[in-house]
This record gives sequence, structure tokens and C-alpha cells, in this order.
Amino acid sequence: MKRIFLALASAALCICASAQTVKIHEKAKDQPVIPAEIYGQFSEHLGRCIYDGIWVGKDSSIPNINGYRKDLVEALRELKVPVLRWPGGCFADEYHWRDGIGPQEKRPTMINSNWGGTIEDNSFGTHEFLDFCEMLGIEPYISGNVGSGSVEELAKWVEYMTAKDGTMADERKANGRQEPWKVKYLGVGNESWGCGGCMRPEFYADMYRRYQTYCRNFDGNRLFKVASGASDYDYDWTEVLMKGAGKNMDGLSLHYYTCMTWSGSKGSALQFNADEYYNTLGKAVEIEPVLRKHEAIMDKYDPERRVALLLDEWGTWWDVEPGTNPGHLYQQNTMRDAMVAALSLNIFNAHTQRLKMANIAQIVNVLQSMILTKGNEIVLTPTYHVFRMYKAFQDATFVPVDYSAFEVESPSGRKYPGLSVSAARSEDGALHIALVNTSLDSARELELSFDDLAVYSAGNSRKVAKKVLVHKVSGEILRGPGKGLASAAAFNDFGHPDDVRPAAFTDFRTEKGNVLKVKLPAASIVTLVIE
Repeated sequence: MKRIFLALASAALCICASAQTVKIHEKAKDQPVIPAEIYGQFSEHLGRCIYDGIWVGKDSSIPNINGYRKDLVEALRELKVPVLRWPGGCFADEYHWRDGIGPQEKRPTMINSNWGGTIEDNSFGTHEFLDFCEMLGIEPYISGNVGSGSVEELAKWVEYMTAKDGTMADERKANGRQEPWKVKYLGVGNESWGCGGCMRPEFYADMYRRYQTYCRNFDGNRLFKVASGASDYDYDWTEVLMKGAGKNMDGLSLHYYTCMTWSGSKGSALQFNADEYYNTLGKAVEIEPVLRKHEAIMDKYDPERRVALLLDEWGTWWDVEPGTNPGHLYQQNTMRDAMVAALSLNIFNAHTQRLKMANIAQIVNVLQSMILTKGNEIVLTPTYHVFRMYKAFQDATFVPVDYSAFEVESPSGRKYPGLSVSAARSEDGALHIALVNTSLDSARELELSFDDLAVYSAGNSRKVAKKVLVHKVSGEILRGPGKGLASAAAFNDFGHPDDVRPAAFTDFRTEKGNVLKVKLPAASIVTLVIE
């Protein structure tokens, strides 16, 4: 990231007087901290997410660290991944954890009937997942089997992972792990309204209460128990679950995909016109009223906001790439997907008084992934770059922003702001600002107005922090090569892995001590740091 001293930046840009004002209230008090878990990831035994993605085995010719792809490990370290959900998804409710422990060569196989009929050899199981998380400093989020599993099975899995002593701990030790793992997040079922059992909400509420009862806390490990929540606009599911089981849960999940239809073709990840581009972004930002409505129902039964909302599946969903297994959900990832990611994260940052986690689907080789792999090669997608550019928002204090954005209306009638802004102050006192211009053909001239353009030398506590002068601003920009639709459709692939990558951003200048003028190019994502 290139650093630009403010005194030198003033000549870098000429912006007309009609620039749109964005007010950043960095003096606002009592603002929430954005949980790092908002930037969480999701991994499922689906296609090549686990095998060839995360796991290649210790004997692979692909460079690895104890069986984990070395290049993927390095890329994920750069993202500071806070939490990773596993083993599903729909796979979770057909997964029996005992199949994935013990000597790998003796583990039974199964047919992955949810995802393409692939033979699952269970070489990646509980030990491999939890060791992977431990190696990278990631909080594991386990999805338990309620659909086809028993209460006893889930209870013993929890004990196997987290108990220091006892029968299950002895079995774990015999399999090579002496000390228990720390496992915080436990999902009690997944999509119980659909692939997790086709249950009615009243039935699942009772099932949840029963299963969670036997998931115990062992030796200082406290489980954060998550009930299987609604899909998209199913507000009745949230109502019934909060009324019938709210007192028994720590969190309630929600799934929301930017998917244009669930019947027939979902559209191509690479081939789309301008109408489809705008309609996609309109569907993405529709998550904001969806969150508000689910949160309002939760507030009705839980006014203290003790129960967290977890958006533990979200992202774009397109038709698979031609020639690939339809059940493996392998799709390419363009600048359009990156725009969806940035718009979504800006919304999530503003909802963290209730929303405490979000897990994009999925981490590698599936849906809106961070990474694509093929043999020895790896590609970082445009969405990966968004998560890398936004990582400073993890555990930063939210800063309110006011602006009146120009409105975009998609062909289907979805109306949404064409500009998106989010801001936060990190523990080191730096102010971070994310800007998104969704227009395909129009740059936007912004005038960022601050309460004061100052930083604080010691964290977020204004009582003890010492105010110092701002001395530099730095910026990065992500956009595709070319103009208009060609820029939005740009992507990285094997053979051209860097067509879309961040670059230094310098189109800004300061005025009057507390105004930063910015020219935001069309179809671009910009992050600024004021230090």
C-alpha cells in the first residue's frame, strides 16, 4: 500500500465543487466493536473445497504442511481468518464424525449424496480440521448432525473434542491428540427446514432444545450454541424459534445468497450484461432490510440482545463452470462478485449490535470462494482481495457515516444506493474507510467531512489517548482492467492470475484541515487509512 503525505497529495486531483458530501462522525461515542467473526469463512465437504483445496495429504507432490496446501495456508494467514465453519452445509447432517477419526487408511468411505455422488474417503476429519484451525489461529465452528444423527452421537463428539479426561478423551488420546481442543461455536443442525431434515419450525425448536441439552461444557470450554435459523425471507421461522427456544440458544443462524433464482439457470458467473450486473448488486444489498426484519423479531423476544444473529452462509451463487461436475458448485469469481462482497461487508459492519458473525460460502473452489486451485497452481480471486483490504475492520470500533447516495434501480425494480461507505477506528488509532462505487460508467466525486481529522496515539479510549496531528493518508483500489462492463466482468484464472488486483490509490487531497476530497472511479472499491 503506497503512503501519501497529505501535504504532497493536494496536487494529485482536481475535483469540482459539486462533490457529494459524506459525513464521518468519528467523535461518536459508545459505538460497537465490529467482531472479527464478521469476516468469517465456510468450508464444506463439497466438490474440491476440502480435497485439492485445503487438504492434499502428506505424500502429495504439491507442497504441503502436514498435508495442508502450503500456498493456501500462506494466503489464509494474510487474510487473518477469524473463524471457519465445518463440515457443512448440507453435508453436516449426513456426516458421522466417527468415520473421520483413527488411522486414515482404515476410515470407511461414504457417498456424498448431497454434492455430486462423490466418494468421500474421510481422510480429512475432526483431527485434521481442528489442527488446521489451531495452526492458523482460527476459531473452529462445528456444524453438528441433527438431521440423521442422534443426541448421543453429537454429545460424544463434543466430549471427544473438548474433555480432558474420560472415555471419549481416552479415545482421542489413542488417536494422537493428548490435550483437548478449544471449540467455541457449535451449530446444532444446519438448514433444518430443508436438507437438514425438512422440519417444521415448531418441531425443530423442540429438537434443538433436546440436542443442546446434552452438549456439555468440559474443563473450561464453554460452547456457544447456535440454532439452525431461517433462509432469506422466512420470518416465521425466526419467530417460532425465538419464541420456543430463544432462552436455550446463544446464537441463531441465517442464510442469504445473492442468487437470482432457485429454479433453472442461475446465470453465468462470467457472461452477463449491464442489467444483470445491476440486478445482482440490488439483490446483494437487499440483505439489509432482511437483517432488519429478522433483528426486529429477535428484539421482540430478546430485548437485551443476548442471542446473536449469525449469517453463517452468504455470497453469490451462479451456474457451475462449463465442463465441471454440477454437484461441485465450482464457479469463477469476477469483479462483480467483489462488489457484492464489499457492499455486503459494509452492511454487516453497521449491524453488529445483533449480527456477530458472517461466513462467506466458501473458502476455496466452491461458490464465491477466496481461492481457486488446480494442481500446483493457486489463484486469489477478486473476493479474496476485498477480504484482505477489509481485514483492518476486524475488532475495530464502528464509526457512523451519513450520506445521501445516488439511487440505482435494477430492471426488476430493486432500488439501492449506488454508493456504499463504511468506517471504523482500529486499536492503533488509525481511521479506516471503505468506499464502493457501483456505477459501471460514472466516477463519483466525494467530499469526506470529519468531526476532526486527528488520530489518537493510544487505542480508542479518548480519556487516556493523546491527540496527535494527522500526518499521512494511504489508499488501495480494486477494479478490473478496461471500462464499463468489461471491468466488472474481469477475473483471475490460471494463466492470468493478476488481472484483478489491488493497486495504490492516490486520487485524494485535503482541504480546510478536516475535509478529504476523493475521486472514486466507476465500478471500484477503495479503502483509505488515515494515520
